[in-house]
Amino acid sequence: MRLLQFTDSAFPVGTFSFSNGLETAGFENMVYDKETLCQFAKSQALQAAYTDGIAALAAHRAFLANDYDRILESDSTLILCKMNDESRQMLKRMGKKLGELGTRLFDSPIIGRWLEDIRTDRTPGTYPVAQGMTFAAAGISEEDLFGSHQYGVVNMVLSAALRCIRVSHYDTQQILFEMSDSVRTLYESVREMEIGEMHAFFPELDILASLHEKGNMRMFMN
Repeated sequence: MRLLQFTDSAFPVGTFSFSNGLETAGFENMVYDKETLCQFAKSQALQAAYTDGIAALAAHRAFLANDYDRILESDSTLILCKMNDESRQMLKRMGKKLGELGTRLFDSPIIGRWLEDIRTDRTPGTYPVAQGMTFAAAGISEEDLFGSHQYGVVNMVLSAALRCIRVSHYDTQQILFEMSDSVRTLYESVREMEIGEMHAFFPELDILASLHEKGNMRMFMN
């Protein structure tokens, strides 16, 4: 029940406000049908696995080990992997909201301390780090954490696609179903990686974000 609750798109952290760059990709005719949407979603999932995924797993383990410094290290390293302001804004807004929810759901001094450090600008407060701590506090395994994170990244794109791209619910659900097969492989690829090994190469996303910041047609925050 808790895994479903934290993974639900209705969970109040603001995922519906963001498109992960899809809005501009659609407007620029880079993503325009099921095939190009699938390619875009796969790129998002791959980039997220090697950045956000590593940070989430590190935060989950650090929370269970009561290693607060490692939680801060995960947070500060992850934000350095986000080259555009909109990605940073997205992670920080959603992270703070999840942290606030975490203090209501759990009696956790660590989450409370982390939230205070966000307010005093000691740490950026990224969403994957908040996910790692929240899932650990709820007793959810790191494997399920990683799967939930991947689902959230892909589902954010596909939900936005229904408002931006000429695709149907049948198309988006088929993409989501097929992509689920790769989650275990991605987890096995990153599970042993250290925080300093985070890496991302998706320059098109940064270009789309820069265009979106100056765009007049905006349904999403990014």
